Amino acid sequence: MAMKKGTILVTGATVRNSQAVSALQSSFELPARLTNINCIQGGLGVALASHVSTVYPAYHGIYTVRNASTPNVSLEAAIDPNTSHEVLSLDLGNNASIRAAAASINQRVSSGAIPPIRVLVLNAGFLEFAEQTYSKDGFDMSFAANYLGHFLLTLLLLESLAKERGRVVWVGSNVHDPSRPGISARIYPDEKWQTFMRDGTADGIAKGTWSSKEDDPTFRSGFRRYGAAKMCVAMSVGELQKRLAADPALKGVTSIGIDPGTMGTGMLRRSHWLIRNFPRWILIAAVTKTREYFWPGSTGPMRTVHVSARDIMEAGMNDQGNVAGGAYLDGTQPVEVSAEANDLEKRQILWRDSVGYVKLQKGETALADWK
Repeated sequence: MAMKKGTILVTGATVRNSQAVSALQSSFELPARLTNINCIQGGLGVALASHVSTVYPAYHGIYTVRNASTPNVSLEAAIDPNTSHEVLSLDLGNNASIRAAAASINQRVSSGAIPPIRVLVLNAGFLEFAEQTYSKDGFDMSFAANYLGHFLLTLLLLESLAKERGRVVWVGSNVHDPSRPGISARIYPDEKWQTFMRDGTADGIAKGTWSSKEDDPTFRSGFRRYGAAKMCVAMSVGELQKRLAADPALKGVTSIGIDPGTMGTGMLRRSHWLIRNFPRWILIAAVTKTREYFWPGSTGPMRTVHVSARDIMEAGMNDQGNVAGGAYLDGTQPVEVSAEANDLEKRQILWRDSVGYVKLQKGETALADWK
């Protein structure tokens, strides 16, 4: 097999229901030049894998799922079998699993078995409504799976990022901003929910005491915890970029964020049946498919997984050079993150606390300013 241009790694590539599977039948086009790594999150993760294998076939693809020993029929069906790719186990709620996966990848990149990572897509997501669960390491699962696991994975893999044009893509959500009209205003109606980090620490979000199920037994508490985790993602885009830009060895690596829009994926599977089925599979599917049919290539708040996957990979590859490090996009358009996510002091507090949560040690990351 010819040497690949690089690796693309995508996290969260598992489809958990047949509706998500049927929504992914159309294929994408991605060239295989670099290695891309990401966790495949339901429909979007599979769409990303399909897009990478068809549009970037010159790259080696790494697609992570919680348990690679379980058959992933939909994922494998979405990937061109003639491209170089692998499915890797990665549990973002388990720091030991993250360290093991990163060590394996770093060793193979170092030995030349696979090329450096051109794009690391932090896509895996977790959203719950009726329940509140915790990671193996004792953190709120929304915080761990959406943010903290990706934080650790990124720092561990920086040594394997392509030193020129390597890019970390954080998949975010506009629900991180309580000031936005629409659903955010309904989810954060009280002032006490409109500030996520309090008292100079991220502990409330990390340990699930902020907007806990006990505080609010309705679905809104889980949605707020998801939003808080995505606020941490938005904070990390700029904070990581600042530290990369100041690092002589890693200044060619960049960090960006992107809101993929509202899609009909499996993210709402833990909600009430009406929320799970009506908005997601009837309203969202109808609106996005109609718009795509009459106005192909257009974007809006509701998008198909195919459009979102394309936007994510175009921003990650950045072949036009028009998406600078530190940018946060809504689809293809640059947007501002929330005021709290843009708070420099809080960004540093989150970073400091996160280093402590994952027990990062000297020598585990290539980043000079890691503390």
